[in-house]
Amino acid sequence: VGVLFAQADEAQAEIIRVDVAEDGNSFAFDPSITYEDGMPAYGTSFVTKGYIYPEGTLNGSNGVLEDGSPEFPELVLGEWTCFGTFVGEGMYTETGNMVITNQVFSFYGDVSNSTIVSTGFELADIDVAVERAVTGGTGLYNGFSGTQTQTLLGFTEYMGVNLRLEIAQSN
Repeated sequence: VGVLFAQADEAQAEIIRVDVAEDGNSFAFDPSITYEDGMPAYGTSFVTKGYIYPEGTLNGSNGVLEDGSPEFPELVLGEWTCFGTFVGEGMYTETGNMVITNQVFSFYGDVSNSTIVSTGFELADIDVAVERAVTGGTGLYNGFSGTQTQTLLGFTEYMGVNLRLEIAQSN
């Protein structure tokens, strides 16, 4: 299955390790639920997208160019789509749960037409891991379930997130 899987032995679950760079240009939110300055507040819904890269590609502030195209097009493994709702103090959350989201990972190449879906909280904290539920998949990942461990690496120059992810299938 290409570069996506690592397997220590037969007893361990399949593990997918990737980085995600959000295209900050694609971030769209409901402007009817905002703070006075226009920033998203608790309850603001949003949708965004980005690029899936091999683990270790991102440094916390790279991965997407100003026009929204991938910085490393030859390394893109697929597209990441995320939609959800702000919680906590909305965009001003400094620690803990900032949003609750659904994420869809659509892969290219030898796993084309395959997706993995996860749901759960995302943290405002940089370099702190949070565990999310993997709720399913399609194609090669049909029936996939398990956990996604997500770490916020930082933000791009264009206000997109950089994430490091480990998606482990349950046995």
